[in-house]
Amino acid sequence: MPSIRPILAALSALALTLAACDRGETPPAQDRAEAPTATPATSSAGTVLMLAQRDPDLTTLVSAIQTAGMEETLNGAGPFTVFAPNNAAFEKIPAARRDALTAPEGRADLRRLLTYHVIPARLEAAALIQRIQAGGGSLVLTTMQGGTLTARTDAAGSITLTDGAGEVARVVEADMIASNGVVHAVDTVAEPR
Repeated sequence: MPSIRPILAALSALALTLAACDRGETPPAQDRAEAPTATPATSSAGTVLMLAQRDPDLTTLVSAIQTAGMEETLNGAGPFTVFAPNNAAFEKIPAARRDALTAPEGRADLRRLLTYHVIPARLEAAALIQRIQAGGGSLVLTTMQGGTLTARTDAAGSITLTDGAGEVARVVEADMIASNGVVHAVDTVAEPR
Protein backbone atom coordinates (compact mmCIF):
# COMPACT_ATOMS: atom_id res chain seq x y z
CA MET A 1 0.00 0.00 0.00
CA PRO A 2 1.52 3.38 -1.02
CA SER A 3 2.43 5.83 1.71
CA ILE A 4 0.14 8.80 2.22
CA ARG A 5 2.98 10.97 3.57
CA PRO A 6 4.16 12.28 0.15
CA ILE A 7 0.59 13.23 -0.74
CA LEU A 8 0.07 15.02 2.59
CA ALA A 9 3.41 16.82 2.20
CA ALA A 10 2.45 18.02 -1.30
CA LEU A 11 -0.97 19.21 -0.11
CA SER A 12 0.63 20.98 2.85
CA ALA A 13 3.12 22.76 0.56
CA LEU A 14 0.31 23.83 -1.77
CA ALA A 15 -1.77 25.14 1.16
CA LEU A 16 1.21 27.15 2.49
CA THR A 17 1.86 28.62 -0.96
CA LEU A 18 -1.78 29.62 -1.48
CA ALA A 19 -1.90 31.16 2.01
CA ALA A 20 1.27 33.14 1.27
CA CYS A 21 -0.23 34.40 -2.00
CA ASP A 22 -3.44 35.44 -0.24
CA ARG A 23 -1.34 37.48 2.19
CA GLY A 24 0.51 39.11 -0.74
CA GLU A 25 3.76 37.28 0.04
CA THR A 26 6.07 35.68 -2.47
CA PRO A 27 5.75 31.87 -2.58
CA PRO A 28 8.78 29.71 -1.72
CA ALA A 29 11.51 29.46 -4.37
CA GLN A 30 10.58 25.94 -5.47
CA ASP A 31 7.12 27.21 -6.50
CA ARG A 32 8.60 29.95 -8.68
CA ALA A 33 10.47 27.37 -10.79
CA GLU A 34 7.36 26.92 -12.97
CA ALA A 35 7.26 30.60 -13.99
CA PRO A 36 7.13 31.43 -17.70
CA THR A 37 10.08 33.15 -19.29
CA ALA A 38 10.47 36.40 -17.44
CA THR A 39 12.80 39.31 -17.14
CA PRO A 40 13.09 39.69 -13.41
CA ALA A 41 14.53 42.85 -11.98
CA THR A 42 15.69 43.25 -8.44
CA SER A 43 13.68 45.09 -5.84
CA SER A 44 16.37 47.78 -6.00
CA ALA A 45 14.51 48.80 -9.17
CA GLY A 46 12.31 50.95 -6.92
CA THR A 47 8.52 51.08 -6.92
CA VAL A 48 6.27 49.74 -9.66
CA LEU A 49 6.01 53.27 -11.04
CA MET A 50 9.78 53.82 -11.00
CA LEU A 51 10.27 50.52 -12.80
CA ALA A 52 7.69 51.50 -15.45
CA GLN A 53 9.35 54.90 -15.90
CA ARG A 54 12.58 53.17 -16.94
CA ASP A 55 10.91 50.80 -19.44
CA PRO A 56 10.81 52.21 -23.00
CA ASP A 57 7.79 50.00 -23.81
CA LEU A 58 5.68 51.57 -21.02
CA THR A 59 6.04 55.30 -21.78
CA THR A 60 2.38 55.73 -22.75
CA LEU A 61 1.29 54.05 -19.51
CA VAL A 62 3.57 56.28 -17.44
CA SER A 63 2.17 59.38 -19.16
CA ALA A 64 -1.38 58.16 -18.46
CA ILE A 65 -0.52 57.52 -14.79
CA GLN A 66 0.81 61.07 -14.49
CA THR A 67 -2.25 62.53 -16.24
CA ALA A 68 -4.55 60.58 -13.90
CA GLY A 69 -2.62 61.74 -10.82
CA MET A 70 -1.79 58.21 -9.68
CA GLU A 71 1.94 58.65 -8.98
CA GLU A 72 1.55 58.78 -5.20
CA THR A 73 -0.59 55.64 -5.17
CA LEU A 74 1.81 53.54 -7.25
CA ASN A 75 4.82 54.82 -5.33
CA GLY A 76 3.05 53.78 -2.09
CA ALA A 77 3.66 50.74 0.08
CA GLY A 78 1.56 48.30 -1.95
CA PRO A 79 1.71 45.46 -2.53
CA PHE A 80 0.59 45.83 -6.14
CA THR A 81 0.40 43.61 -9.17
CA VAL A 82 0.24 45.88 -12.21
CA PHE A 83 -0.88 44.44 -15.54
CA ALA A 84 0.82 47.20 -17.53
CA PRO A 85 -0.45 47.80 -21.07
CA ASN A 86 2.56 48.39 -23.29
CA ASN A 87 2.77 51.19 -25.86
CA ALA A 88 1.38 48.93 -28.62
CA ALA A 89 -1.63 48.12 -26.42
CA PHE A 90 -2.51 51.81 -26.13
CA GLU A 91 -2.14 52.21 -29.91
CA LYS A 92 -5.05 49.76 -30.34
CA ILE A 93 -7.38 52.29 -28.68
CA PRO A 94 -8.99 54.64 -31.22
CA ALA A 95 -7.36 58.09 -31.21
CA ALA A 96 -10.61 59.86 -30.29
CA ARG A 97 -10.98 57.69 -27.16
CA ARG A 98 -7.33 58.26 -26.18
CA ASP A 99 -7.83 62.02 -26.57
CA ALA A 100 -11.00 61.92 -24.48
CA LEU A 101 -9.25 59.99 -21.68
CA THR A 102 -6.32 62.41 -21.52
CA ALA A 103 -8.47 65.57 -21.59
CA PRO A 104 -9.02 67.23 -18.18
CA GLU A 105 -12.68 66.16 -18.13
CA GLY A 106 -11.65 62.54 -18.85
CA ARG A 107 -9.35 62.22 -15.83
CA ALA A 108 -11.86 60.20 -13.75
CA ASP A 109 -12.44 57.75 -16.62
CA LEU A 110 -8.69 57.44 -17.14
CA ARG A 111 -8.13 56.73 -13.44
CA ARG A 112 -10.93 54.12 -13.53
CA LEU A 113 -9.29 52.48 -16.56
CA LEU A 114 -5.82 52.45 -15.00
CA THR A 115 -6.92 51.14 -11.60
CA TYR A 116 -8.64 48.29 -13.47
CA HIS A 117 -5.11 47.07 -14.29
CA VAL A 118 -3.92 47.00 -10.66
CA ILE A 119 -4.48 44.14 -8.20
CA PRO A 120 -3.89 45.06 -4.53
CA ALA A 121 -1.64 42.03 -3.92
CA ARG A 122 1.75 40.78 -5.08
CA LEU A 123 1.23 37.98 -7.62
CA GLU A 124 4.27 36.78 -9.49
CA ALA A 125 3.71 34.64 -12.60
CA ALA A 126 4.35 31.30 -10.86
CA ALA A 127 1.84 32.14 -8.13
CA LEU A 128 -0.74 33.18 -10.73
CA ILE A 129 -0.27 29.97 -12.69
CA GLN A 130 -0.47 27.88 -9.56
CA ARG A 131 -3.69 29.58 -8.45
CA ILE A 132 -5.17 29.27 -11.96
CA GLN A 133 -4.48 25.53 -11.90
CA ALA A 134 -5.85 25.20 -8.35
CA GLY A 135 -9.00 27.03 -9.53
CA GLY A 136 -9.68 24.52 -12.28
CA GLY A 137 -8.22 26.63 -15.09
CA SER A 138 -9.22 30.17 -14.15
CA LEU A 139 -8.77 32.70 -11.39
CA VAL A 140 -10.96 35.76 -10.81
CA LEU A 141 -8.92 38.77 -9.69
CA THR A 142 -10.55 41.81 -8.07
CA THR A 143 -8.93 45.04 -9.21
CA MET A 144 -8.37 48.32 -7.36
CA GLN A 145 -11.13 49.75 -9.55
CA GLY A 146 -13.54 47.17 -8.09
CA GLY A 147 -14.08 45.17 -11.25
CA THR A 148 -12.74 41.74 -12.04
CA LEU A 149 -10.29 40.21 -14.50
CA THR A 150 -10.25 36.48 -15.17
CA ALA A 151 -6.78 34.98 -15.45
CA ARG A 152 -6.15 31.80 -17.43
CA THR A 153 -3.26 30.17 -19.24
CA ASP A 154 -3.35 29.63 -22.99
CA ALA A 155 -2.06 26.67 -25.01
CA ALA A 156 1.45 28.22 -25.09
CA GLY A 157 1.49 28.56 -21.29
CA SER A 158 1.13 32.36 -21.33
CA ILE A 159 -1.07 34.07 -18.78
CA THR A 160 -4.14 35.74 -20.29
CA LEU A 161 -6.65 38.15 -18.77
CA THR A 162 -10.27 38.41 -19.84
CA ASP A 163 -11.89 41.75 -19.04
CA GLY A 164 -15.50 42.63 -18.36
CA ALA A 165 -16.22 43.02 -22.06
CA GLY A 166 -14.80 39.60 -22.92
CA GLU A 167 -11.63 40.98 -24.54
CA VAL A 168 -8.42 39.05 -23.88
CA ALA A 169 -5.02 40.52 -23.02
CA ARG A 170 -1.87 38.38 -22.95
CA VAL A 171 1.06 38.83 -20.58
CA VAL A 172 4.03 39.48 -22.88
CA GLU A 173 6.63 40.18 -20.18
CA ALA A 174 6.27 38.76 -16.69
CA ASP A 175 7.80 39.33 -13.28
CA MET A 176 9.34 42.77 -13.39
CA ILE A 177 9.97 42.90 -9.66
CA ALA A 178 9.66 46.18 -7.74
CA SER A 179 9.99 47.04 -4.08
CA ASN A 180 6.22 47.39 -3.68
CA GLY A 181 5.00 44.73 -6.08
CA VAL A 182 5.37 43.23 -9.51
CA VAL A 183 4.66 44.42 -13.06
CA HIS A 184 3.50 42.18 -15.91
CA ALA A 185 3.37 43.87 -19.34
CA VAL A 186 0.24 43.07 -21.37
CA ASP A 187 -0.56 43.51 -25.07
CA THR A 188 -4.08 44.93 -24.72
CA VAL A 189 -5.73 47.60 -22.57
CA ALA A 190 -8.43 45.90 -20.48
CA GLU A 191 -11.77 47.69 -20.25
CA PRO A 192 -13.98 47.59 -17.15
CA ARG A 193 -17.70 47.17 -17.80
